[in-house]
Amino acid sequence: MSSKKLPAGIIRSDARLMDGRTIRYYDTKGQTRTAVDQRSSEEQPSIGEMRLDPLNNEWVVIAAHRQGRVFLPPKELNPLAPSKPGSLTEIPESDYEVVVFDNRSPSLAAPTSSFKAIDDPDFSSPAIASAGKCEVICFTSDYESSFKDLSHLQIRTVLEAWRDRTAELSELSYIEYIAAFENRGEEVGVTLNHPHGQIYAYSYLPPKTQRMLEVATAHKKKSGNILLEDILARELSDKVRIVAENEHWVAYVPYASRYPFEIHLAPRRRVPDFLALDEAASDAFAPIAKEVLTRLDGVFGVKMPYIASWHQAPVRTGRDLLSLHWQIASVRRAPGKLKYLAGSESAFGAFMMDLKPEQSAAQLRDVAL
Repeated sequence: MSSKKLPAGIIRSDARLMDGRTIRYYDTKGQTRTAVDQRSSEEQPSIGEMRLDPLNNEWVVIAAHRQGRVFLPPKELNPLAPSKPGSLTEIPESDYEVVVFDNRSPSLAAPTSSFKAIDDPDFSSPAIASAGKCEVICFTSDYESSFKDLSHLQIRTVLEAWRDRTAELSELSYIEYIAAFENRGEEVGVTLNHPHGQIYAYSYLPPKTQRMLEVATAHKKKSGNILLEDILARELSDKVRIVAENEHWVAYVPYASRYPFEIHLAPRRRVPDFLALDEAASDAFAPIAKEVLTRLDGVFGVKMPYIASWHQAPVRTGRDLLSLHWQIASVRRAPGKLKYLAGSESAFGAFMMDLKPEQSAAQLRDVAL
């Protein structure tokens, strides 16, 4: 067992699971973590492969071993609950605040020492190992909770875990991009209902990130400005799409939102990634994050399905161009109605919106807290 002091009085303690994977506890109350994983050892799946889709020049990860992963287990078989007699889970301790552990069925895995990414892939590029890292982050041990229900301290602890994992994963030579995200609701493909997220560390730039970098590069060349700074300035000037703000953060519905309810949350002072957030901005995140997600659930008075994804600068490139921000997108457009990605969106990537961004921003602002 090893431990490490982090900001905000948080202590990280590391332990090993039965198959050699690492579990990391993030605590604020001085807990001692000594529980041993009592489950029988099992062999971890071998690394999969990435194949290049030549029509789009994009990597596709082939991870056939994930077909057998856990799918919507009942609460009593929740693998993300603390362990107790007769019910051994992924978390050996009988309680926890925030934990991060290596995924049991990862799409991406550590490569051999001979791994080398292909710099400029094309039609002739061979399949390569699906190098990277996949981790699970549990926001709380409370199965019935949700991110918006967490205390400010708990949210601050989750943020520190994201920052800590970004720092450590960035040191791996084969990692190019780190993405933290949460899926909530079976409508967006959730297979475990416990409040949790994931952290993917890629050995390449994901297509959306690559496109964002290209656009930001062109914007800087044309205007001399940083794109997200100009976007934020426009939102603050227009005012009509602002959902919430405080001294350090601004939440807004984007000018050309793609989903019925889409909220972006960005720090007022541009930073490339989690690591560049100062303590004041880190402390100010919890209140506005809680407010934004509470407003989202309050629009129709139901738990809204959403994907909340953190976008930040790549590990080694574009750090002066791309900026940390949180994108929250919900497919619910009305009680009992979802926006499905139909032919135009799914087949061609051309989004069509039935609701003006200004309308959804007003609905979010009108929620009584």
